[in-house]
Amino acid sequence: MISYARQTHDEQPEAAPPPVEEHIAPAPRVSVQAFCETVETAAAVQSAGEDRRLGKAHLKIQMGGMAAAIEAYRSAPTPNVIVLESDGRNDLLSGLDQLATVCDAGTRVVVIGRINDVMLYRELVRRGVSDYVLAPVGPIDVVRSICNLFSAPEAKAVGRIIAVVGAKGGVGASTISHNVAWAIARDLAMDAVVADLDLAFGTAGLDYNQDPPQGIADAVFSPDRVDTAFIDRLLSKCTDHLSLLAAPATLDRVYDFGTDAFDAVFDTLRSTMPCIVLDIPHQWSGWTKRALIGADDILIVAAPDLANLRNTKNLFDLLKASRPNDRPPLYCLNQVGVPKRPEIAATEFAKAIESQPVVSIPFEPQIFGSAANNGQMIAEISANHKSIEMFLQIAQRLTGRSETKKQKSSLLSPLIEKLRGK
Repeated sequence: MISYARQTHDEQPEAAPPPVEEHIAPAPRVSVQAFCETVETAAAVQSAGEDRRLGKAHLKIQMGGMAAAIEAYRSAPTPNVIVLESDGRNDLLSGLDQLATVCDAGTRVVVIGRINDVMLYRELVRRGVSDYVLAPVGPIDVVRSICNLFSAPEAKAVGRIIAVVGAKGGVGASTISHNVAWAIARDLAMDAVVADLDLAFGTAGLDYNQDPPQGIADAVFSPDRVDTAFIDRLLSKCTDHLSLLAAPATLDRVYDFGTDAFDAVFDTLRSTMPCIVLDIPHQWSGWTKRALIGADDILIVAAPDLANLRNTKNLFDLLKASRPNDRPPLYCLNQVGVPKRPEIAATEFAKAIESQPVVSIPFEPQIFGSAANNGQMIAEISANHKSIEMFLQIAQRLTGRSETKKQKSSLLSPLIEKLRGK
């Protein structure tokens, strides 16, 4: 009999991009077979299969609906997930009964139908259907339905990956990523980890004043050992809410990686940490492209000059095309206002990119240089510096969360507490 997995009823008839606060966890390596009745649904399922969150799933699409599914599984094993399109009611229920006779235990079924009826939904649930989605469907509806089969509702906030990359070398992307991660941990009270992916020249260890004996290189070069316990041993504690997966920053070996070299590390971090900030080096390779496309949210750091404008535009175009069901990447301008340097105005930058920068961080070498040399964050150097508010704005936009308000204490607080106790 078809096993019960999740009881949801998605009643959104129109396909729409996910809201900012929505987080859909990627699906694991599963097999998915869809049996469609209309070309429109088949096209939506095909587009969903190209989404980053179904990147590990093996998707196969056939036409013919319920009848084709029943016939196919008379002589073949069923996959992990079956997606069925049906426009009938009685035929759907009788078809599910027939399908159950040839369906392997553990297979999950998603039905795409056109009847919005709670009684029908209850009958589907009683027969073990995992999800019922109203047609017409868009790619994100299919992605959401399949991915949510493998993630518990209470775990939706876990495992958000934020990728930070510079549009050009030397624009301060690492500094921004480290300070934003600090804001996520301190001001938003989220447990976060910074993964320094620049194994040869990474600066996260210096910026957080950490010198751990192990780090991300131990995980990348020992993929068979990667699990939750192993990654926990590699993490260096920076604050109560912030940890670091440091780069070795040594040149005793060459760091040439395959496209999927970091997949096991990212998957393990997703399962244990609510927020993962990737400090991605300024280079273009298979694994950096994969890390960017696979992230939940992306921040591009750019300086206000022509080369940065071109590179930011190229990154925007690539990421928007590769992630059609995600919101566009964000970008910020850094090192704005260098004396005697001709710069492209933020308005011109926004016009070319067709998007406004999250913030424009002014060029202040004194405080940023002091923080870097002392192994501190800007907030530790100057608690009221204006850039701290900018880092918080970026953190809020990337995570979809607002600042955690801290209760202000006063001289009367002890007396008030005593009165409350009485």
